Amino acid sequence: MQVTRTEILPGVWLSHLRTDKFKTACLSLSLLTQLKRETAALNALIPYVLRRGTQRYSDMEALSARMDELYGTAIEPVVRRIGEIQCLGFYASIPEGDYLPDGKGVLREAAELLGELLLTPATRGGLLLPQYVDSEREKLLETIRSRINEKRGYALFRCIEEMCCCEDFAAGRLGGESECESIHYKKLTKQYHTLLQTCPIELFYCGRTEEKRVAALLRDALATLPRGEIDYDIGTDVRMNALEDRPRTVEEALDVTQGKLVIGWRLGACMEEPDPAALYVFNAVFGGGSTSKLFMNVREKLQLCYYAGSLVDTHKGLLLVSAGVDFADRDAAQAEIFEQLDAMRRGEITDEELTAARSCVAGDLRALVDGQGELEGFYLAQALDGPDCSPLELAELCEDVTREDVVAVAQSVDCDMIYFLTGTGETGDEEDVDAD
Repeated sequence: MQVTRTEILPGVWLSHLRTDKFKTACLSLSLLTQLKRETAALNALIPYVLRRGTQRYSDMEALSARMDELYGTAIEPVVRRIGEIQCLGFYASIPEGDYLPDGKGVLREAAELLGELLLTPATRGGLLLPQYVDSEREKLLETIRSRINEKRGYALFRCIEEMCCCEDFAAGRLGGESECESIHYKKLTKQYHTLLQTCPIELFYCGRTEEKRVAALLRDALATLPRGEIDYDIGTDVRMNALEDRPRTVEEALDVTQGKLVIGWRLGACMEEPDPAALYVFNAVFGGGSTSKLFMNVREKLQLCYYAGSLVDTHKGLLLVSAGVDFADRDAAQAEIFEQLDAMRRGEITDEELTAARSCVAGDLRALVDGQGELEGFYLAQALDGPDCSPLELAELCEDVTREDVVAVAQSVDCDMIYFLTGTGETGDEEDVDAD
């Protein structure tokens, strides 16, 4: 699978992957903008409001009928955060012509509909419809408020929020509750037009149609895209060191019966010239799978937690460990997590641990080629900050990661935040007792 990337309109880039592997084609459109606390919720709301209706298809019923005519084409809103870049737009799944009754594809019609959703939304007097804005704002508010219902994810969010309190990264991909509550249809319309004029746009296509034809169809679909001065000055503030000399600690109490411990590190100097392969393998050795040190020692051998795992954000330069623990085991579990990292810093990584980690990461990367959604996400991230390679090429790089590479990452990380979600002493809902 070879991806080509070309600029088809000012500030509009198409990444094209030609393959016969799938029965559907996928087509995505992402507007890229700097993540900011004051506009994150505003931006996140836009694709959901646009998906409510266009000038030709004024409501969701009419849109659904049109997509049914296109043999079940599906176009859905998508909001993501990659580092401190907010990506908002649409993801479309389109049946390939080879599998349709007349043998004729519907890519042109699907691309036209995608263009209509972006450029000709249902409006009145040039403004987005208040009823659509109000309805989608309430749904977004509910999503933001419901973070607290899933305690494991909530603890991760709160650790990042506190750890990155001086950075816009803390806003999250959907923004904050108070900012969402203040959204008005006039304000949203103004922001919508601003984004159309200034945002770089990334398009991704994966399917059987040749690049020249896909590019031509998308140029036609986006021909009326208004463009002003495009804001290419977007990116991520990667902070190398912890905010203070000693890790900050935050403890909160909710009605839970199981503690949630989250520890956050800055990846440090290794982010000056980041090596994604080394970072992925380091994470797999530390806590990224069932053969990792955290799983095998903290969970299985010492039984200090119900689950324990780590993840790395290679865009923002963060390492996060999440563990579910009994309240009484919090200190012991925390100390052992640090001890496992210290062991890696000392080079105490067995051949079996390293081989298993490399194999796991390489296998996960190779599996990406079996899913269009996974490929789309991979290449969108590639377009923003690289590295410029395919999942298969990155898998090969991971298999070449050495023990010294992993130790160098371990020695680079700097602990910044320790967050603990404890109980209130009341009876809470048990959850995530064995997430692995």
